[in-house]
Amino acid sequence: MGEKKKLAYDVVILGAGPAGLSAAIYAARGAAKTAVLDISMFGGQPSNYLELENYPGFGKIGGYDMMEKFEEHAGMFEMDKYPMQEIEKIELVSTTKIIETKEAVFEAKTVIIATGAQAKKLGIPGEKEFLGRGVSYCAVCDGAFYKDKIVAVVGGGNAAVEEGCYLTKFAKKVYIIHRRDQLRADKIVQERAFKNEKVEFIYDTVPVEIQGSDCVENFVIKNVKTNEITNLKVDGVFPYIGFAPNIEFFNAQLKQDESGFIITDETMHTSVKGVFAAGDVRNTPLRQVITAASDGAVAGCYAIKYLSELPEKTLA
Repeated sequence: MGEKKKLAYDVVILGAGPAGLSAAIYAARGAAKTAVLDISMFGGQPSNYLELENYPGFGKIGGYDMMEKFEEHAGMFEMDKYPMQEIEKIELVSTTKIIETKEAVFEAKTVIIATGAQAKKLGIPGEKEFLGRGVSYCAVCDGAFYKDKIVAVVGGGNAAVEEGCYLTKFAKKVYIIHRRDQLRADKIVQERAFKNEKVEFIYDTVPVEIQGSDCVENFVIKNVKTNEITNLKVDGVFPYIGFAPNIEFFNAQLKQDESGFIITDETMHTSVKGVFAAGDVRNTPLRQVITAASDGAVAGCYAIKYLSELPEKTLA
């Protein structure tokens, strides 16, 4: 195999969800030579959402449709896009940042990390074994497979309750299992769920094990107050218990909080000079499309400011 090609940029953005694409728009408009990399297709997590109704100016819009608009907008400016990249190594501490993929070595003066977060795992027996055979982290992706079946959703926040209600379009019954005695979801979201006859709430309860032969058949749960064990006959389990940051490539090169989220200042600068973080991957009080896009704008602007203060203005 020949030597990998070297590609030089002013700004390399890791992640092409709302934060990454927003950062790309601001960086490219600032006349920086910009590249956007993602390990999958562009669009990020919102591409899997059925619909959003809290992004100003759009009313209700499908998640995929919204991210298509983000990408279309980014396409108005000069930047290089690299979807489906297999990342092998990232070096952030050096003056020139290095991102090595299977195909190329990207050299950058500044890096914006917008890798997002992924669904937290329940960490119980059967979860890994039945992934794709009854365990799913995306109701929009897999809901249609559960027509006239019984499913369980684990969690008590907006995502759990909203996705639970969405699953009632297909499933004949949806259990929503929450470890506390009341939900964390917004009142409007709760009210919709309480009116849905197909939804049954099970409070003060935690998951113990997912069982089955070829596919999920039984969900073992435990009441935390009485310690009573119950077997729920279900065909699917959808965990929605929060998110963990996608930081596996960074090998503790940056300061993180106790949950692993990257710590930034108000300009999105991390603990490493020339490295910014935006969106769900950082320690932020709210993880929404609008705040990710806002973070991206700040990171893009301050990456440009950082570049303007360097002795050499561009790499290319």
